[in-house]
Amino acid sequence: MGKQEKVTGNAFNLGLFLRVMSYVKPYKSRFAITALLTVLLAILGPMRPWLIQYAIDNFVVTPNYDMLLNFTLLQIGLLIVEAGFQFYYTFLTSWLGQVVIKDLRLHVYNKITHFKLRYFDTNQIGTLVTRAISDIETIANIFSEGILMIIGDVLKLTGVVVMMFYTDWRLALLSLISVPVLLIATNIFKNAIKKAFIDVRNEVAKLNAFVQEHITGMNIVQVFNREQIEMERFKVINARHRDAHIRSVFAYSVFFPVVEILSALSLALVVWWGAKEVIAETVTFGNLVAFILYIYMLFRPIRQLADRFNVLQMGMVSSERVFKVIDTEASIENNGKIDADTIKGDIKFSSVWFAYNEVDFVLKGVSFDAKSGQKIALVGATGAGKSSVINLLSRFYEFNKGELTIDGHSVRNYELNSLRRNIGVVLQDVFLFSDSILNNITLNNAKITKEQVVHAAQMVGAHDFIMKLPGDYSFEVKERGGMLSVGQRQLISFIRAYVYNPKILVLDEATSSIDTESEQMIQRATEVLTEGRTSVIIAHRLATIQHADKIIVMDHGEVKEMGNHQELLKQNGLYKNLFELQFKERVE
Repeated sequence: MGKQEKVTGNAFNLGLFLRVMSYVKPYKSRFAITALLTVLLAILGPMRPWLIQYAIDNFVVTPNYDMLLNFTLLQIGLLIVEAGFQFYYTFLTSWLGQVVIKDLRLHVYNKITHFKLRYFDTNQIGTLVTRAISDIETIANIFSEGILMIIGDVLKLTGVVVMMFYTDWRLALLSLISVPVLLIATNIFKNAIKKAFIDVRNEVAKLNAFVQEHITGMNIVQVFNREQIEMERFKVINARHRDAHIRSVFAYSVFFPVVEILSALSLALVVWWGAKEVIAETVTFGNLVAFILYIYMLFRPIRQLADRFNVLQMGMVSSERVFKVIDTEASIENNGKIDADTIKGDIKFSSVWFAYNEVDFVLKGVSFDAKSGQKIALVGATGAGKSSVINLLSRFYEFNKGELTIDGHSVRNYELNSLRRNIGVVLQDVFLFSDSILNNITLNNAKITKEQVVHAAQMVGAHDFIMKLPGDYSFEVKERGGMLSVGQRQLISFIRAYVYNPKILVLDEATSSIDTESEQMIQRATEVLTEGRTSVIIAHRLATIQHADKIIVMDHGEVKEMGNHQELLKQNGLYKNLFELQFKERVE
């Protein structure tokens, strides 16, 4: 299993927070409305107890039914207004969170799709999925349950305390006696729940990685009878996840009763002392009732603040991880200005050196050329550097030294999208999306019609087998094309290359993993596909490239021999040895 990135509870980072808030800029009018609602709700809340106190002291103690009815209707109206504000406020905070993470997720996904393939060689795919999905989802809580809610609670607390001292400073002090204890308990709870949340997030990451890895490699698990052993490993990880959750539940189970006890204590003190003062007529009955309501309004926000601070902190932790992806400089430079749509297809490698890790060179001074319309072949043992050649040609990777040109211009001088649009690649391991055959061929390019796809399938020789499938071109191939055979998937990739009509075609081990019948079909498809365009064919089966205009023999990253089939046989070198070895195997 790959190493998991642990979540840590770093201190609040103002710069990071401001960067998250910058994504609100396109929606600043909605954010301003939300901020205004935060203030209005903080004002309206403490007003209700004051109105109740006024009504009791003026229209209940001294009976005045008409005024009491008017004040009751006023209270109902304020409640309706407050409920409306609260609804709109809750909706807007959640809406802001969702639109921000929508934009942020688009930014992250766009960044990931432009990374060099070298980045994916050293970073786990599961980690990137986590960044683009769950981490970004957590950032939404900064808006829906975090910063605005915290500001609202602080304003409401301030308003309540001000109204308490305005109403009766003695009762206010009595009500606040237990608050220092509550603040200490809240701080302890905040730290405990933060640690528990961090543990939960880390264990969730481990669970996700384990499940993803073992479902992907389920054939290995079953072939080697590892089901029970892996189940025991999963039980351990699952138990740690459970324990982390239980620790968070325990913290809540202790904290909430403490809050209720302290709240009840403050209430009891106010009722006990206030009742005596009411009897002594130094405190009005309305004041006592108002303070009972104020105590409820005081303790509830304090209890919620601990939760909200943790939500904010977890959102900031996720933000740090997401922005780390955004700030990664791993994209291929696309500064070229030449439009590759006009190329003829002349390829030239001049002393090209390349290493995947900047140290261990897999290509060492490779030099060869291919004229427009020529069919050249790269052969050699596994690890000879053949696939690296095509990776450089399409600029999936950048070469370290030397020069690589197309029609006399460096590949780096071509606009990247147009370059790749004019280089068609058919790989040995064909990747098909869980979609229809038609969409897998067009890749949802609206400019390619179904008629073009059908014509291409007929030319390649795949139309008949497609028409036999349920739904023909609408047939769902499922994940990675699992409903099709290897040969059928290979033919689909040939059709895909044909409809995009590239000027340069690359076939990477296109016939190495299929049966003889499928190989014959693909050889016919290859003849159709390579006609009239520069073709680079990589193959282990030398029988498929005997008619190539030029065969390049590679070994340990170097070009050892070059020529056509007959010329290379006469050299009695590596190519002849490979050919005789394969011929012997086929005879046997």
